[in-house]
Amino acid sequence: MKFWLVLLLLFVLIAGVAAAWMWYGMTKPYQGFAAEGVFVDVPHGASSRHVASLLKTNGVVRSALAFEIYARRHPKRTPQAGEYFFDHAMTGREVFWKLANGQVYQQPFTVREGETMFDIARELEAAKFMRAGDFLYAAGDPAAIREFAPGAQTLEGFLFPATYELPRHPAASELTAEMVRKFKEEWKRLAGPTAGGPTDEGDHRAVNRIVTLASLVERETPKPEERPLVAGAFENRLRKGMRLQCDPTVIYGMERLGKYSGTLTGKDLSFDSPYNTYEHGGLPPGPIGNPGEASLHAALQPAQTNYLYFVANTQGGHFFGATLAEHNKNVVKYRRLLAGLPADPPPPPPSPKKKQGKRHRGTAR
Repeated sequence: MKFWLVLLLLFVLIAGVAAAWMWYGMTKPYQGFAAEGVFVDVPHGASSRHVASLLKTNGVVRSALAFEIYARRHPKRTPQAGEYFFDHAMTGREVFWKLANGQVYQQPFTVREGETMFDIARELEAAKFMRAGDFLYAAGDPAAIREFAPGAQTLEGFLFPATYELPRHPAASELTAEMVRKFKEEWKRLAGPTAGGPTDEGDHRAVNRIVTLASLVERETPKPEERPLVAGAFENRLRKGMRLQCDPTVIYGMERLGKYSGTLTGKDLSFDSPYNTYEHGGLPPGPIGNPGEASLHAALQPAQTNYLYFVANTQGGHFFGATLAEHNKNVVKYRRLLAGLPADPPPPPPSPKKKQGKRHRGTAR
């Protein structure tokens, strides 16, 4: 009897020590990694044991066994795949719930309105997310919008400007898919049936045209309130068979071929490109950038005016004119402003009045 009692006490003692060891291993913060932090990549389908081993190897948890036991006690909450960053000491429990809640490492990356896929590619490479060529290869495949926008040659125009939360090394195809998904969400809100937008497949064929027009509007003016006016002026020119003569289309055509030096010259306006709207009538063959909400809305609902021309006013906006004579006057205003003069010349001084002498009545002598 005494033997069994001693054995029971020994078992209780061992169990108590094990419980204390596990409690200590999971509740006391531990940092066995370098001060700059450590990344741990949890692969898809990894078992609790494999995840525990990864964490132990990288110095994130004190005990792999304690972590595995704790994880098995929560079978409905398993570690999510992804890359995690640890920059400070955490308890084993905190580590488990960080992985179970999928709090993967992400960094913000912003696509600004009007940026081209070439701009986005350069910025992704500069931020060390991926090689520019990888992004351009993915953006050059229009499969993701083939049914949505038949005729689109690339994803240009459909990479919606927004801030995206990215892992350290995102897959280019996954990133472009996310940007296109965001575009479709915004398009549905702006141009869905309830907003008077496309309702059938035939109408969807106009999507590429609308997005192309919106991309021109985006590049022409930074002022949201002006965008419907610019869109209306372009539509008026198209209806009259006038060439759009849009400088940004020339720049885009040159950039596609690596010919743009950063400054547009008069000679460049005759550059041989289907995107050159000085040389070719109608809209260019596709978008020249990625328009934001305001420009898409403007292209869907252009302002109803008789404007055909616009020229910069040196304040970020434009002077608009309905006739060539009005436009020429606006060009003079623009040049005066560039010279530091008021847009309108001062009125001429009033004509001097002729002085009339006083007539004195003579005295008879």
